[in-house]
Amino acid sequence: MTRKIPIWSAMGLALLALHFAAACAPVGPDYVKQEPEAPPAWNSGMGKGLSAQRPSPDRLASWWNLLHDPELSKLIAQAVKSNLDLKQAKARVRQARALRGIIQAGLFPSVDAAGQFEASDPSENTPSRATDRLYTAGLDAGWELDVFGGMRRAVEAAQADLEAAEADLSDVLVSLAAEVALSYVEVRTFQARISVAQANLASQEDTYGFIQSRHQAGLTTKLALEQARYNLERTRAFIPSLAIGREASLNRLAVLLGLAPGAVHDRLQAVQPLPVPPLSVAVGIPAEALRRRPDLRRAERRLAAQSARIGVATADLYPRFQLAGSIGLESVQAGDLLRSSSFFAGFLPSISWKLFDAGAIRQNIAAQSALQEQVLLAYEAAVLSALEETENALTGYALEQNRRENLRLAVEAAKEAEALSQDLYKAGLVNFDSVLDAQRSLLEFQDQLALSEGAVVERLIAIYKALGGGWAAMAPQE
Repeated sequence: MTRKIPIWSAMGLALLALHFAAACAPVGPDYVKQEPEAPPAWNSGMGKGLSAQRPSPDRLASWWNLLHDPELSKLIAQAVKSNLDLKQAKARVRQARALRGIIQAGLFPSVDAAGQFEASDPSENTPSRATDRLYTAGLDAGWELDVFGGMRRAVEAAQADLEAAEADLSDVLVSLAAEVALSYVEVRTFQARISVAQANLASQEDTYGFIQSRHQAGLTTKLALEQARYNLERTRAFIPSLAIGREASLNRLAVLLGLAPGAVHDRLQAVQPLPVPPLSVAVGIPAEALRRRPDLRRAERRLAAQSARIGVATADLYPRFQLAGSIGLESVQAGDLLRSSSFFAGFLPSISWKLFDAGAIRQNIAAQSALQEQVLLAYEAAVLSALEETENALTGYALEQNRRENLRLAVEAAKEAEALSQDLYKAGLVNFDSVLDAQRSLLEFQDQLALSEGAVVERLIAIYKALGGGWAAMAPQE
């Protein structure tokens, strides 16, 4: 039941309640932003090709341009436009923004408009035969005052969730650029390995033809002929396994671009050299890298959201204050409805307080606090994983370059040994086993060198991903 009071008195009470609610600090813990603990320098040190200089934000944002491969840059740009995982991440940001808006709406009054016409026609047995009519139009308002800040804490949690979703979008961009580049490098590496195998196959075919001629002339044994043949077939069987890997990398690349498998085969059919890494890679210090990584920002924002939810749970310990009111017009005559004499107003403040719940509210606070502890530990684990990932990438890049150089020297020696074994065999100074060993070693070292050259670029990509590069230049404007 509402009590009619002057409208100005109702407005004054509402403003007083608003001032009181705003003056009260929200219950629950006030979140203090976490800063990742980082060592002063990288444990792996600055190996070959690495520099402790601070990386340029612009260069790090579009690190793939440092590889000077136009096709790679085009592929990454296309992936940013059409990758399905990225579209899902964008949708999650829009969802989080909408949810924040829903919760923010709870801070404000709700107003409903209604109009009604009532008519009654009593029966003949009713003492009074008067026919009643009532015309009503008005506004009903309701407002729960956020005296103890539970709603404000909910908005704080929703804002942190939105920021976590935005950081997740940036993390998807970082991973997407790295995955596209890695798949592209894998394609070029398989192409190089296939070219190596085909070149060795052609050389071994010449050797087999030579041995076959000598066997027909009675100058060599059947054993040498069969050894040349199995060496040839062994290399020929190696090529399909490389082609399988190449096809898988091409299909993976197409899916990353949001296309069906096979969509980029014609585009990348021509054999091209691997991208060339820069002479020096600036990596900076650990603290800068950790602050740049979007996955750590996401973990920190999730921690902030969970901290705010403790305040939401704590607010349930305190009473709730509601304001309800209505204003409108009512009349028994339709023509009198808009007259000032038809105006009415009502104001109904109320309070509710859960006095006994068998400890459910406090258990919920304890549960939310335990969740906060879990999220904090997850954040600390993410920091350690980030440091581990970066240290491994730095060490791998420096040592892989040394390995590549050693393999290059091994290939040079294997080429010389293969040529010498051919000459010595033709001169009758060594048996055919020496030729077979030299050919097998040459193929193995050349294949390992092609793998290592691809691995150098892949480990460089891992460095840029670990440093959090690749999201700032591509982050879409919402």
